Amino acid sequence: MFGTMMSRQGLDPREAVARAQAGEITVIDVRDHGEVQMTGKAKGAVVVPLTVMPFQCDPKGPDFNTDIDPTKPIALYCASGARSAQGVQLLKRLGYKEVHNIGGLGHWYQAGGEISH
Repeated sequence: MFGTMMSRQGLDPREAVARAQAGEITVIDVRDHGEVQMTGKAKGAVVVPLTVMPFQCDPKGPDFNTDIDPTKPIALYCASGARSAQGVQLLKRLGYKEVHNIGGLGHWYQAGGEISH
């Protein structure tokens, strides 16, 4: 089921891992900082909890996170894929063109992605 859901959105976790390693995509972890401390994060991911995404992901806002390149494709993940799905909708409302939900951190890891602590 997971693979079917991802292919419908155009980017599966394996492709996200490869594109992240090539520097072609920005990976954002939308979990809160406590979760990230407990489990680690995708290597190279920017941590922007869902609750602060409207502020840190708005290129016109004063709290914009400069680790995010709004011209690059974005891949979001959380613990299961639910919050990252909400994040996709939020980023699209902010004007981001190519945004993908790659599911949870486990999906990233199962696709060969590294975890950093």
